[in-house]
Amino acid sequence: MPRLDARLKLVASEIRGQIHADIGSDHGHLLAALLASGRIQRGIAVENKPQPHRNSSATLERLNADIRLGDGLDVIHENEIDSLSICGMGGQSIVRILCEHPNRLPEQLVLQPNKAIDLVRQWARSNGYWLTDEKSTTGTRRFEVLVLARSTSNPDPVYQQLVDAGLDEPMGLMFGPWFLLRNDNELLQRLSEEQRYLQTKQNLTPSSRKRLDLIQRLMSSDHFLSR
Repeated sequence: MPRLDARLKLVASEIRGQIHADIGSDHGHLLAALLASGRIQRGIAVENKPQPHRNSSATLERLNADIRLGDGLDVIHENEIDSLSICGMGGQSIVRILCEHPNRLPEQLVLQPNKAIDLVRQWARSNGYWLTDEKSTTGTRRFEVLVLARSTSNPDPVYQQLVDAGLDEPMGLMFGPWFLLRNDNELLQRLSEEQRYLQTKQNLTPSSRKRLDLIQRLMSSDHFLSR
């Protein structure tokens, strides 16, 4: 049975359900581990290129899994799955996939964007999903995992908790409301280092300027200073 790296172990720890789909499964290792551990009863691996499709087919052979060739949710049926994971893509790609077939999305989403994570949080904020938890790996490269659950009630209460703590929604969308509420030491250290780096730059892009402004406001907030 394939062994998962720290990133996929973190994703797997959040998944439980009958039928789970993993989009961009690559080698199918996540689904194989979920099936072996009994966290899911059936898996669906979705690949949009022939070689990853062959890789997943080899890994998941003789397991209770379908391996489908297609783009995102194009090959998933409405009400077919209980949970969905998308890992290792940029936030823009993840949001595109989620937006294309909203009627096919399940109750639970476990997402691991490699960049532009704020776009995924904003999508959830605007599309009826609550951010129920955020977790991250430790080490040189930090991977963040977002756990989302569909809700018929808006807005997501975690952002009000953020405001009650003296922070604000833009900070939460950019850096993660749960990380900020928990005073994630590693994240705050990284942001402090990023602040020093950006302050040395003379010509910042608009996105870098926005990020620096948010970091500066966060670092000067009572929530941060009272740690």
